[in-house]
Amino acid sequence: MSNTIYLGYYFKVKPLQPAVEILIAQLGYAGFESFVETEEGVTAYIQKEECSETILDDIQILNSEEFEISFTSEEIEQTNWNTEWEKNFNPIIVDDTCSVRAPFHEKPNTEFDIIIEPKMSFGTGHHETTHMMIQHLLKNEFTDKSVLDMGCGTGVLAILAEMKGAKPIDAIDYDNWCYLNSLENVERNNRKHITVLEGDANLLPGRHYDIVIANINRNILINDMETYINTLNDNGTLFLSGFYRDDIPIIKAECNKYALKHVETLERNNWVALKFEK
Repeated sequence: MSNTIYLGYYFKVKPLQPAVEILIAQLGYAGFESFVETEEGVTAYIQKEECSETILDDIQILNSEEFEISFTSEEIEQTNWNTEWEKNFNPIIVDDTCSVRAPFHEKPNTEFDIIIEPKMSFGTGHHETTHMMIQHLLKNEFTDKSVLDMGCGTGVLAILAEMKGAKPIDAIDYDNWCYLNSLENVERNNRKHITVLEGDANLLPGRHYDIVIANINRNILINDMETYINTLNDNGTLFLSGFYRDDIPIIKAECNKYALKHVETLERNNWVALKFEK
């Protein structure tokens, strides 16, 4: 599988809020996958093959008279991705317990310290959905639980699950860069119980897990929900994110079809992460 090419859109926004939050939400619906907030606005990334000349036509806030928004865009070469991250990637700490950082950052005093080389993979903890999924994982028991990290990105959630005692763990992503990056990050963090696979939900039939983590966009979640739930053992736990507060009813309705019980909702800047039990 060839490497995926990404485009970077660099938005300058005045005033910053709430324009940046609205802009990220609308870009997310349009297909942009990852966002880095900057001092001047936000940088958004999208796969080149998913982008079109009209991709921004439906981004309503760009036509708003309340905000001044300008942008430039460029193709992100694999060779300069590390440079992009060194410019934009700051370490994060979630609930004073879990840190996510690059190798060039100083080691913090946290119980769980995850080191990643993000490259063009997503799931660093900076995005609200990954941040909330880390919070879910920190609050729940993983000792000797079998886990699926679906849409694993950098592999950060699978790595944290093993740090909390989970085994065995499957980390799956359809994107070749994410697959390769997860392999690298699993090795970097000296994890022994994570199997990284390249593919999608078609890999799942016949597999079974105590916990399923799926941080993917809403449409894929809905399309593949039955497959996820079929892999979930009785009394298993399902964590879902990658969508907005307004999407909760449709996600809950899909889970209700399979008699899953909604247990908890986390919310961060209009993004949500839901916990269900089977």
